[in-house]
Amino acid sequence: MKVINSISEKHRLLSLPEPLHPLISMVHIANIRVLDDSVWKYFSLDFYCISLKRNVIGKMRYGQQYYDHTKGLMTFVAPRQVFSFDSPPRYHAGADAGYALFFHPDFLYGHPLAAAIRNYDFFSYSLNESLHLSEKEENIVEDIFLKIEEGLQHIDRFTQDIILSQIDLLLNFSKRFYERQFITRKAVSHDVLSTMEQVLDEYLNSGKSSQTGPPTVEYLANKLNLSPHYLGSLLRSLTGMNTQQHIHERIIHKAKEYLSLTNLSVAEIGYRLGFEYPQSFNKLFKRKTNMSPLTFREAFS
Repeated sequence: MKVINSISEKHRLLSLPEPLHPLISMVHIANIRVLDDSVWKYFSLDFYCISLKRNVIGKMRYGQQYYDHTKGLMTFVAPRQVFSFDSPPRYHAGADAGYALFFHPDFLYGHPLAAAIRNYDFFSYSLNESLHLSEKEENIVEDIFLKIEEGLQHIDRFTQDIILSQIDLLLNFSKRFYERQFITRKAVSHDVLSTMEQVLDEYLNSGKSSQTGPPTVEYLANKLNLSPHYLGSLLRSLTGMNTQQHIHERIIHKAKEYLSLTNLSVAEIGYRLGFEYPQSFNKLFKRKTNMSPLTFREAFS
């Protein structure tokens, strides 16, 4: 796998001129000309990349998912994520292909964004979970990219603060637009909720819990073909609960079935649900229901 360590190296591989600043650059995607196709089979960047892509010909693979970026969208890449192209992307002749912003973590040092950037989950989303923008949103994003480009024309002691304020603005708008995407794609989102409950019920009914433990966030996300972070953000937007909370809700629902419909002991129920120690099961049940498993059972005796 090729690790691209610097923005200057990335520019060379894309036939772009040397960046004006060693730790940050903003490029027009239409100006990219790929030099070495073999680099892109499997590669990662040692820096962040935020892109607004339009009219791109080609498909990119992240894990087992392919993503076609022929329509306008935003992607967010954190350092050391692994990607691959089956073939380098091409661009419709004469079309505006969008922008790509590269910035190294070192550029954030001394600024609040150095810590805050870890709170933006979309840097961990898969490529098939990219942000689809409305025309109005796209205009807002493009305006910020152009302001960053303008700011890079003047490298002085004010450059970092001016540009990072724009990046901070870009990230906050992106967070807002993702929230809108979760809401406007309600049909797909509610399908995810329904399928998630089916997957959890199947797992809990199959006896897997007693062998491998309770279902994990990673297991559930994989079954739903979503990244763990995207699934968590989607669920919080729709229900106010994260993925782990939903898993716990289904475990408690199944525990109530066992307690009310069977003669299994509390320890046996905990074991069936994947808890190695009965006290762990008791603690979760009481935290979620404000009563012990035995107290709940007594209500049905």
